[in-house]
This record gives sequence, structure tokens and C-alpha cells, in this order.
Amino acid sequence: MSVLDESTAEMKRISASVWGNLETRAVQIMAEIQQVLAACLYPPLLDDDTLPADVRERAQMFLGHCVGGSIGSYPECNGITKVQHSVSEFISRRDGATADPDNIYITKGSTEALLMLLRLFAPSAHPLQTGVLTPVPSYKGFTRVLSVQGAAMVPYYLCEEEGWSIQIDDLRKAIQIARRHCNPMALYVVNPGNPTGHLQSKDSIKEVIRFAAEEKLLIIADEVYQNCVYGEGREFFSYKKALVELGPPYCNLVELASINSVSKGAMGECGLRCGYMELVNLDSSMDQNKIFSITPFAPVLGQIALDVMVDPPQPRQPSYPLYTQEVQSIKRATMNNVQKTLEVFNSLTGITLQPIGGGLFAFPRLHMSQAAIDHAQERDLHPDVMYCSRLLEEEGLLILPGSKLGMKKGAHYIRVSLGAHEDMMTEALRRLERFHLRFLHEFPCSALAGGHAHRPAPATPTDLPPPPLCEAL
Repeated sequence: MSVLDESTAEMKRISASVWGNLETRAVQIMAEIQQVLAACLYPPLLDDDTLPADVRERAQMFLGHCVGGSIGSYPECNGITKVQHSVSEFISRRDGATADPDNIYITKGSTEALLMLLRLFAPSAHPLQTGVLTPVPSYKGFTRVLSVQGAAMVPYYLCEEEGWSIQIDDLRKAIQIARRHCNPMALYVVNPGNPTGHLQSKDSIKEVIRFAAEEKLLIIADEVYQNCVYGEGREFFSYKKALVELGPPYCNLVELASINSVSKGAMGECGLRCGYMELVNLDSSMDQNKIFSITPFAPVLGQIALDVMVDPPQPRQPSYPLYTQEVQSIKRATMNNVQKTLEVFNSLTGITLQPIGGGLFAFPRLHMSQAAIDHAQERDLHPDVMYCSRLLEEEGLLILPGSKLGMKKGAHYIRVSLGAHEDMMTEALRRLERFHLRFLHEFPCSALAGGHAHRPAPATPTDLPPPPLCEAL
């Protein structure tokens, strides 16, 4: 392979890990999915004893739900009935409350679910533009969806000092200001957080639900990272479960749309494009069936993967040992990446990082000196963009500047992915630390500004930058 070919291959690895793609890991994710898909695509494998019996049974069952026994046939618009029931049973087990399969809609991933949802209420008859309360920082794709549907983003800022928590007073202020120019109809929340890595507590969730009831807002709960939770004693608590626990009148009145996807967590099957949305208490005037009937159905292969995610192999089934081994390996690797990331950033002057409770990203804050800020402004760059550009040029490491996520002026952040292979993550953190120490030597900042005091050495990069490794976005 030529040097150019090697560089191109490495840049592809950068691109993959920039978006938190778990397939960049060495671990081969979910053999169960691959085996079931193989048997569905090539039915003669149903008679092949090299595949576990439960894999062949699942594949046979899926083919039985497909017209003509082929996964190439059209499925139902709202999703394959068997998958809807598997999702409803998964939600019922998770929350201890029944989920109606008729309220489950299978989608082509979380972004399309958001787009479909906004189609239900964004074209409002109200003279003002529809508004959606949106956290800052947040999932960048959601703001694009708002723009496509002609809805207004109503920003509410998460409180960094309180672990990126949602402050009800800030929600009240945001909605009061928004009503001057738009008609707020929905509240978007991301739990666990992207990019903040925060995990919302049960009490916080219930406070948000009470606020939504008071303001008559639809809650859009983006819960795609619900299987990515870190730390002893921490657990994911869904908005649906909190709504049920609150009881009447909330459980009967508050409109809720909960979203999940096969792209995140231990599954990480981004390319299969599938997820689900559960709609609870939706206004009867919103004809969701009409919207979903004109939307392209989720790919059948993706729906098979979703079924495996919500109804995985059980202890007495032949596939269970390998499935469990894979899941544990992925979770262990991610947890190790979280720990390494916390250790590195907490040791550096000029950087602060809140605890990471969940998700696949860290969102450290850069405390830059005035000299660094002036240097960036002289080049017509945002300070964190300048930081990230130099990091890429000098160390071949690609990360996302926080200013791209709409942060307040004067606050500088970077978004770091936790989804890379452990070896790649270790090398990425080593390069970032090396660059940061050089940056501090050039633009010294107060030792009190994050981390521990350092006396950075003027390490000089080589004439040629290291080969591109991966991002930390």
C-alpha cells in the first residue's frame, strides 16, 4: 500500500470515529445479528447446523412474518408486527408498566423519528411559528431537523456547574421569552446527554414532566444512549417510567414521544438504520397514522437488528454465552475509555470536565488565556476552532469545537468521542495531552483554571505531523 493509500485509510478511520461509530472498535459487534441476517438473506442456512438453533428459529420466525417468506417484500408502514410487540415487551419490562404495541412506530433511526414527529405538529394553525425548547449543548442533528420543518429553536442552557442539569427556572425564562416571537409546543430532552455525558436523575425528570404539564408541551425524549451508563449505583431512568410513577393527572395528560435506536449502546449498528418511537397521550387531532403511512418504512434488515436489541438471547439459549461476552467486552472497553478520559482531562491545567454518567461523549471546557483568544480573533477564528485546527495539524487528531454546538459567547469547549478502540483512545489522549502542554507553553493560563497545576515543557512537534489516528469528537 502506498503512503497516499495509507493516509486515505487513516482519514476514513477519522471520519468514522468522529461520529462516535462503534464499528471502529476491534470487537466484532453482535454475532447474533450477523447470523440472523445471514439466515434471512440466504434461507438454506436455516438447515445448517453450524448456526445456533435459536438463531435459526429467530430467522425462520422473521421469514414467516414477511410476505412470500422473503425479506425483500414490503413490511407494514409502522413496522413489522412482531418487532412492534418485541419493543412493547422491552419497554414494559424496563418500566414496569404496559406499553401498547399500537403506540410503537418503527423508524429509520432516531433522526427520522424526530423528523416524522415534527411533521405532526410543526405545521400549526397558530399564526406564530412553532417553537421547540432545545437544550444547549445538544444533538446537532435535531437543530437541522427543526430547520427542515420550519420550526423555531427555543434554546435553554444546561447548567454545567450542576453537572449539565436541566434547571426549571431556565426553562421558564426560555419559554417566556420565546412566546414573544413563536408558539412553543414541545420540549426536547436528551438523556443520557449528547455531548455532555450527563445522566438525568429521576427527580429531575419528574420536575421536567410537571413543567411540561403546566405549559402544555409535548416532551420529546431522545433516549438513544440509555444502555451507555457508567459508574457504580447509576442507572438509566426513562421518561415513560417517571410519567407512570407520577400517576394522575400527569400519566393521562402529558404527551410524550420516546426515541431509541440500534445505532448506539452495545449494538452500534449505525448502518442498519433502524429505531423506534413510542407515542403516549398524543393529541387525537394529530393523525400520526397518516404521517407514517407516507413515510418510507424502516429497512427490514434494520428491524431484525432492532428485534435482537430489545429481545436478546436468553440464558438457556445456545447464542447466549457469545452474546453476553460481546456485550460485556464492549461495555468494559467503553468504561475504560471513560476512565482514561477523566484521568487525562482532570490532570491538565486549563481544562475542566464534569463527571460522565452516560452517553458516548465527553464535553470538556477549555479555559483559554486572553493571549490565546486574541491570537484566534486575529485570524478570524473562534478560539476553540483555532485550538482544534492546530490539534489536527500538529497531531493528526480530529475533534469537534464546542462553538459548533451553539455555546454561549466566551465559553470554549471540545467534544470528545468515547467510542474508539481502547488502543486508539489511549494514543488519542496521549497526543491531545502532548499538544495541550505545548499550547499552554505558548499561551499560559492560570493554574486554577481546571485540572492540576502543570509546568508544561516546550515539547516541539516534529517537522512532519504524526499520521492521522482517530478523532476524539
